[in-house]
Amino acid sequence: MFGKESHVSPLESRKQLLIAESELNRAQLSEEWQTMTHGFRDLAHRAKTMAVWASSAALLVAGITAWRRSPPAPGTAKSSWFQKILEGARLASTIWFALRARGEKEEPK
Repeated sequence: MFGKESHVSPLESRKQLLIAESELNRAQLSEEWQTMTHGFRDLAHRAKTMAVWASSAALLVAGITAWRRSPPAPGTAKSSWFQKILEGARLASTIWFALRARGEKEEPK
């Protein structure tokens, strides 16, 4: 090669360099696209998880608020502490089963 002339014209070598550069750019774009896709999937998963927690918290707050604000039935005396415990247990079991059902829906991926 030292004494021989190159048969590749400058235009042809420029064309080969541009083709190689295009291939590198395609590979880089593909890698960036995959990174961005994984980022969006992670963001969507986090948003879904936060929505489940927010929904569960709202259910809990609504249940507690309803329990605390429920007026006594007309014609009845003030409820005893035992009745309040039973009402609280009933509310807690309702919330527990609702949260458990939501958790079972979220488990499979």
